Amino acid sequence: MSSKTAWIDQEIAGLKQAGLFNVIRTIDSPMDAWVEIDGRQRLNFCANNYLGLANHPRLKAAAQKAIDAFGVGPGAVRTIAGTMGPHIELEKRLAQFKKAEACITFQSGFTANLATIPALVGKGDVIFSDELNHASIIDGCRLSRAQVVRYAHTDVDDLRRQIEATTAYGRRLIITDGVFSMDGDIAPLDKICAVAEEYDILLMVDDAHGEGVLGEGGRGIVDHFGLHGRVDVEVGTLSKAFGVVGGLVAGKQSIVDWLRQRGRPFLFSSAMTIPDVAACIESVNMLDESTELVERLWANAALFKKEMKTMGFDTGQTATPIVPVMLGEAPLAQQFSRRLFEEGVFAMSIGYPTVPRGKARIRVMNSAAHSQADLETALDAFARVGKELGVIT
Repeated sequence: MSSKTAWIDQEIAGLKQAGLFNVIRTIDSPMDAWVEIDGRQRLNFCANNYLGLANHPRLKAAAQKAIDAFGVGPGAVRTIAGTMGPHIELEKRLAQFKKAEACITFQSGFTANLATIPALVGKGDVIFSDELNHASIIDGCRLSRAQVVRYAHTDVDDLRRQIEATTAYGRRLIITDGVFSMDGDIAPLDKICAVAEEYDILLMVDDAHGEGVLGEGGRGIVDHFGLHGRVDVEVGTLSKAFGVVGGLVAGKQSIVDWLRQRGRPFLFSSAMTIPDVAACIESVNMLDESTELVERLWANAALFKKEMKTMGFDTGQTATPIVPVMLGEAPLAQQFSRRLFEEGVFAMSIGYPTVPRGKARIRVMNSAAHSQADLETALDAFARVGKELGVIT
């Protein structure tokens, strides 16, 4: 064993002993309500495929048509030779869908945050960040070199206190997730917006898990609260409800123009591939045409949450289709996930460092792709495993 990497082997051994080592499953089928893993069909409650679009025939047809027309790879960054007609079309369609002045797309939601935060603030500036914000926000804040002041989770009064207590700054930025992905709760964006306006602070929301879920026809958290034109920056993803891959920033025209000049992933990483862009455009078309998938998602989530609570499971403070099944310690969560898998249900355990120690859970991701029979199958499996492991009586 090399002495240079001995510490890594020790760390991995420690993760395994603590029940925190993540075993990554391989899926051998399209992403859908049911997936094939290890040669067996499993009911899928892990994916962020909220609207069931990841394997939708319309998206596949759009991608295939785009390949025939434009090829596969863009071959360059957006600012040199990588911007093609479909990129511009997608950004215009997304701006219209989000009811925003303008929109810019990135390779992922993660890179959208890495591009946006350092472009807006830097050394000598201050960021007020919810303590449970996503890792991409945390990393974007670190890259910016601005001072980061954390406020208590969704606590607007504490946000106000932190603003009042922070007197040395250049520019200021408030950042919050819209939907918090591990707990399924929603940021009080209307109240946060009021604070941002009172103190004249730039406001940014990452709505990765609200895109296609919250608001009219899935238009997101800004639409959910009716805050169009008042939230300066809305970051989103095309990798979850939209069923494809990519990130977006919607908001004021001047900010989007600035990101085209200073967003480093936009400047220094190749553009989204055209098949992905075409599939994303088709996703927006489908959401514009009908609210059926969004309504089905919420109906499925309501049924699942109601039955889980009736059985005695702790589902935390969720207000969205994300349902955390709180179990406490990581070894129990991993054991629960393994038993569900044996029962034909794919629902992964989540432990530290993704969530705090002692708050391990199974995170159930509902989808419009699930049928009533699928939900009943999953609920039966949770009941059997929960009783077997003493989680419920």
